[in-house]
Amino acid sequence: MRLLGAMRGLLCLIAALAILPLALPSARAAEDIKIGVLTPLTAGATALGQEILRGAELGAQYVNERGGVLGGAKFKVIAEDDAGQVEKGVAGYRKLVSQDGVAAVIGQVHSSNMIAINGISACMGVPVFSTQAAAGKITSDQTPTAFRTAAIDDDRVVAWLGFIKQQGFRKIALLGENTDYGVGLIQGVTDGNKKDSLGLELKSYVFDKNVVDLTPQLLEIKNWDPDLVINIGVGNPAYLIINQAYDIKLFPEKPMLASYDFPTQPIYWQTVGDKGRYILYIIYYHPNQKLTAIGEKAKELYSKKYSEPPIFGTLNAFGQMVILADAINKAGSAKPADIMKALETGTYTNFNGPASFPRAEGVRWHQASPSLMIAQGTVKDQLAKDAPILFPASVKTGSLVKGSR
Repeated sequence: MRLLGAMRGLLCLIAALAILPLALPSARAAEDIKIGVLTPLTAGATALGQEILRGAELGAQYVNERGGVLGGAKFKVIAEDDAGQVEKGVAGYRKLVSQDGVAAVIGQVHSSNMIAINGISACMGVPVFSTQAAAGKITSDQTPTAFRTAAIDDDRVVAWLGFIKQQGFRKIALLGENTDYGVGLIQGVTDGNKKDSLGLELKSYVFDKNVVDLTPQLLEIKNWDPDLVINIGVGNPAYLIINQAYDIKLFPEKPMLASYDFPTQPIYWQTVGDKGRYILYIIYYHPNQKLTAIGEKAKELYSKKYSEPPIFGTLNAFGQMVILADAINKAGSAKPADIMKALETGTYTNFNGPASFPRAEGVRWHQASPSLMIAQGTVKDQLAKDAPILFPASVKTGSLVKGSR
């Protein structure tokens, strides 16, 4: 912890020199309170970033229509594109804080980006909410400015291993990108297999996230003849894995599990068409689950405006905006330090239930976790609400359908 403190001290000094002429943001009643949305808008999970931005904008609209905060101040969304790249993420955070004067930032999707941002956010003092970035390190480092209402990789691995055990799979191929997310999940499955004495045969492959051809790795996996392939790509690589696995007759002949909920996005079927049938995927929200009043309002506003159902990232961004509004009102201030104190000491309502952000140990630091399920898309253009849930048994609505062409 001393070493971690020393490293943060050095990073804080560097950050302070970079923003020396500038002041950290503050806000008074009746002034706009700016909330940054730092998310991929042009590359690296672009579709998800766009959905998150939509949710944030609708969340700000909802806050403003119910009277704003602090006696009438309005939320104003300032969007910044991180393009799924660490350098752009760090630069985007600096801009939002030092130039735009935001009181908080939401929207993070890529774990590597948020981990890097944590290094300067602790110094610049403005809180950052992970909207879908999942690596345990994001919170386990106990960065004071890091908050999350998204799934953590530890819980994701537990769900995967539970599903694998349920299905009786023995040989598991893991194909992951060379990021904190991809490498971390491969290691998590490896550690979980050993810890729980599951006796699984694992074969892992790590690829560069800018890859354009994964055929050699997929052919190796096909020759190994696994029971399940876990697709740990984000954005374009995730789709590349599906398309190329189909082309070499690896998928859907062998079940494939997507590492996050991108098959619930409308763009999924537009991108892969019939090749995407029978995909398994982990979800943190199912359209048929019971939501809070805030969640129902978010669904209503989104469906009315965009004529399609919202996904988890959209609803979570909406909820984060409402949580921030409630924390500002609880604190009686829009100063970042006051917001963080209010978040740590209060209980709030997200779209899917209560959320609190205690100074807990390990990955539970500032963490409010959603429930995790595994579903399957079996029919082209299938809506998320019609996808059967395979795991856990307590909410199961269907059984695994073996793929065919």
